[in-house]
Amino acid sequence: MPTTQSPPRRLGLIGWLGGGRRGVEAYLYLLHRLSGLALLLFLSIHLFITGARLFGEEAWAVLLATTHSPVLQFLEYLVFVAFAFHAFNGIRLLIVELGFGVGRPEQPVYPYRGSVHRQRPLMIITMVLTGLLIVAGGFELLRFP
Repeated sequence: MPTTQSPPRRLGLIGWLGGGRRGVEAYLYLLHRLSGLALLLFLSIHLFITGARLFGEEAWAVLLATTHSPVLQFLEYLVFVAFAFHAFNGIRLLIVELGFGVGRPEQPVYPYRGSVHRQRPLMIITMVLTGLLIVAGGFELLRFP
C-alpha cells in the first residue's frame, strides 16, 4: 500500500518568513487587523481615563498617577508601534487599492508573475520606514541612553 508523503520543506526558515503559500501580505493583513483592534482598545481606555475628570479632581489625580509607571510607559510605546505599523501599512494598502502599486496590465505569458511581485518592493519600503520610525520612537518614548 503506497503512502503519500508531503513534499519536502526545502525553504526552511526563509520559506516561513516569506509566508509560504499565503505570502507575507497575509501576515501583514492579519497584523493590520490586530493593530486596528489594539488601537480601538487604547482609544476606549483613553476615553475612560479622560472621562474620569468628571468624577472630580481626586479621581483624575489617582488615575493620572498610575499612568507614570514604567509598565504603562512601555504599553504606551506599544501603542505607538501599533499606530506606526497601522498607518504605514494603511498607506501601502491605499496605494495598491488605487492601482499605483500593481503596474499596468500586461499579456499573461508563462511563467506567470502576479501583481504581488510588483507590490513587494512597495511593501519592503513601507516596512523599512515603519521599522525606522518605531526605533526612533523607542529612543524618544523610552528614553534609551
